[in-house]
Amino acid sequence: MVQRLDKMIASQGTLSRSETVRLIRSGQVTVDGVVCRDAARKVEETCTVTVAGEALCYRRFSYIMMNKPSGILCVSRDPRAKTVLDLLPPALQRKGLFPAGRLDKDTVGLVLLTDDGEFAHRLLAPKSDIMKRYLVRLDGPLTEEHVRLFAGEIVLADGTRCRPAELRILEYGEQPLAEIGITEGRYHQIKRMFGTVDRGVVWLKRIAIGPLALDPLLSEGEARLLTEKELSNLTNSTLFVQHR
Repeated sequence: MVQRLDKMIASQGTLSRSETVRLIRSGQVTVDGVVCRDAARKVEETCTVTVAGEALCYRRFSYIMMNKPSGILCVSRDPRAKTVLDLLPPALQRKGLFPAGRLDKDTVGLVLLTDDGEFAHRLLAPKSDIMKRYLVRLDGPLTEEHVRLFAGEIVLADGTRCRPAELRILEYGEQPLAEIGITEGRYHQIKRMFGTVDRGVVWLKRIAIGPLALDPLLSEGEARLLTEKELSNLTNSTLFVQHR
């Protein structure tokens, strides 16, 4: 792909086009080892570009995994509160990023950030049926009867009918730990589903989206780019491909 030098550089970070043009004209940009002061120069994605001495690692789109902590808003920006984008280190920041799907403010775990709108649309399409898996701690005991109920059709208090969910009890007791998988993303869905059986959610963590599992080495608040294998597994999963 060929594009203007200033557009290429601006797309990879937080600099505006005008700031990028000033950098180029000041001689701080090289293309294949040669200083270039022409912001309109057409360059290939394969060209070696440096900006202020730093190599530009060109990516058409970014796909970022984050381990979201509690208390952070899962939106692109908010004038009053910190968002997931505010947690990104400088190396991962770039214009146009947004969360592909949301988690509640007090829910932790896997969030995908991207600037690829088509990818996000396919991931979030209601017909995609991509399973999202969560760990959930509850304020009251669970039994195998709850597992059977969730495998059927849960009807929320407002009459909304939910698709069957996969519920697996991991720890029994007064505050049991369970894993739940759902293929929808309704507002506060898991909390509302457990509310129908008089159970409150004490803690909730998303651990997987389809074949993509949260990296156990990522501490809360940390983020990294998806590996090529992770992205390939996700985008080549059967249901994801069906809704391209």
